[in-house]
Amino acid sequence: MGSNRKKRNARGDRSFVMYERDGMLHFTGKCDVESGAPIKTAVEAIVTADFRAALDDPHRGSDPDSDLRSVPQRRLDALALIARHFLGCDHSDIPLGGATVVVRMNLEDLQSGEGHALIDGISQPVSIATARKMAAGGRIIPCVLDTDGQILDWGREKRLFTKSQRLALVERDGGCAMCGLPPGMTRAHHIKWWTRDRGATDLANGVLLCESCHHRIHDNGWDIRIDGVGTRARVWFIPPRHVDIDRTPRLGGRARFDYLAA
Repeated sequence: MGSNRKKRNARGDRSFVMYERDGMLHFTGKCDVESGAPIKTAVEAIVTADFRAALDDPHRGSDPDSDLRSVPQRRLDALALIARHFLGCDHSDIPLGGATVVVRMNLEDLQSGEGHALIDGISQPVSIATARKMAAGGRIIPCVLDTDGQILDWGREKRLFTKSQRLALVERDGGCAMCGLPPGMTRAHHIKWWTRDRGATDLANGVLLCESCHHRIHDNGWDIRIDGVGTRARVWFIPPRHVDIDRTPRLGGRARFDYLAA
């Protein structure tokens, strides 16, 4: 009887609070073991894969912009990854009601990289750089406006890589082309951006990246080059000068692991 009462009390005490302050979203929560166990297991599995990929990185610790996230930061990134994956799945039995994140920006700001963008449902504006990165993946749709606030372009789902293209990228890249995380922890990104650069949605302009490597590339000035065609092509990551003064290209994708094994 006592254990049942304790279980009921635990379920009654569960909560999850969200609010905005100081330009950030804050989350506070607690839950019973039954509800929390799947969350803990999923988050820790992603964090463990994160650390395993870091240990396999031949450049680990030698680059000034290498992944230095703390465990709490990795847990938050894991939770965000799960949410993005969930939004991108077509589950008719889940009450999402076509939930989509819309990021609104004007054309001049998009082209110059200055100014700010707004996210529907969030009062705090974000930088254009942040908006560009958010708009790189599924179910996060950019809405581009002219100076009068008229809509010039909606990001359309057809701009996203198809399932068959993603399978081809998995065959070529093996997972995150930069760090080697499993395919399920990656998104297909345009090397030349779809909106700003009018980059094509094809294999020669696509690469699989995890969230951490995506930020690393965009924030720190890495370039990506694809040599060859189709699934036999090779992905090269070109570091910025503060990482390598000579900007020597580094082999990425599945071919990197074949090269290391040889």
